[in-house]
Amino acid sequence: MSGVTLGGVVKSYGELEVIHGIDLSVEEGEFCVFVGPSGCGKSTLLRMIAGLEETTGGEIRIGARDVTRLDPSERGVAMVFQTYALYPHMTVAQNMGFGLRMTGHPKAEVAAKVAEASRILKLDDYLARKPKALSGGQRQRVAIGRAIVRGPDVFLFDEPLSNLDAELRVEMRVELARLHQEIGATMIYVTHDQTEAMTLADKIVVLRAGKVEQVGAPMDLYRDPDNRFVAGFIGSPAMNFLSGEVASGGVIAPGLGDDPVHVSVRVPEPGCKVLLGLRPEHLALDGRKDTHLVTLAEALGGVSYVHLRCPSGETLVIEERGAHRSRIGDRVGLIVDPEQMLVFDAETELRLR
Repeated sequence: MSGVTLGGVVKSYGELEVIHGIDLSVEEGEFCVFVGPSGCGKSTLLRMIAGLEETTGGEIRIGARDVTRLDPSERGVAMVFQTYALYPHMTVAQNMGFGLRMTGHPKAEVAAKVAEASRILKLDDYLARKPKALSGGQRQRVAIGRAIVRGPDVFLFDEPLSNLDAELRVEMRVELARLHQEIGATMIYVTHDQTEAMTLADKIVVLRAGKVEQVGAPMDLYRDPDNRFVAGFIGSPAMNFLSGEVASGGVIAPGLGDDPVHVSVRVPEPGCKVLLGLRPEHLALDGRKDTHLVTLAEALGGVSYVHLRCPSGETLVIEERGAHRSRIGDRVGLIVDPEQMLVFDAETELRLR
């Protein structure tokens, strides 16, 4: 088990640079999740760590070893892919032990390692089956088991749950969290799924256009984002943003009405444009006023989401606990807690603190 360090890592395809000098440390035993929109470079970065993509510049270290130019087989990593990549003609046990057999390990050692992995992943009842007789979740567990038996320094996961249905995704999230807790290995995980990132990660790395926007613990990024991109990307439903302008006595935002909102951060001089960030759970409806129009109300059981159109034409999503009482077409007011409001510079989109 080892940590991973990236120093000024660059990836280019010809003249097109897609990874721009990334510096990052993943500690030994840490569960690190790469998130970001499609095309941001998260899978490319993972494949560079695995050795499946050549590194154009910079250095990749696993533990104390510089692995930048080493073949994948020499790096001490095991990768779990989105597509399982199982051999259809082999049983579960044969699939899991294949890599060890190919490297000349004794049969008894292979059998012992397969048995231990199957115990951890609860696959004992399926060892004699072939992949076609397994569910999607079971196949993914076999793919993870194949990685476990190799005893790698680092586990790499490339969107491993994206082919599963919603119920299986939940089950596999629990399995992965339990697996990490039991074996304590260093894991780097790529996903675009907010829930996976927030529930699995010790550390989240938010990527955009081949650059790191922010690194931190899940709730630190949620509560204390550095810029609008991170604030809008972390959290589901996404943070609401309203245009505003600094005025004497606070910030005026047409989406919130005519009165200045007092904020407890240092803002630029009056007249400067800002963006106000509001989480859905930090807003509430006021039935005594009629400033906002209800355009949609979603009841999800324990929580409801009410969509509003502001006087400015902007839209907001409000989270309510339990069943909502709002109907499309209702006019309501809005209760805002200024202490929960984030303020961003409208031009740079950086957080004002």
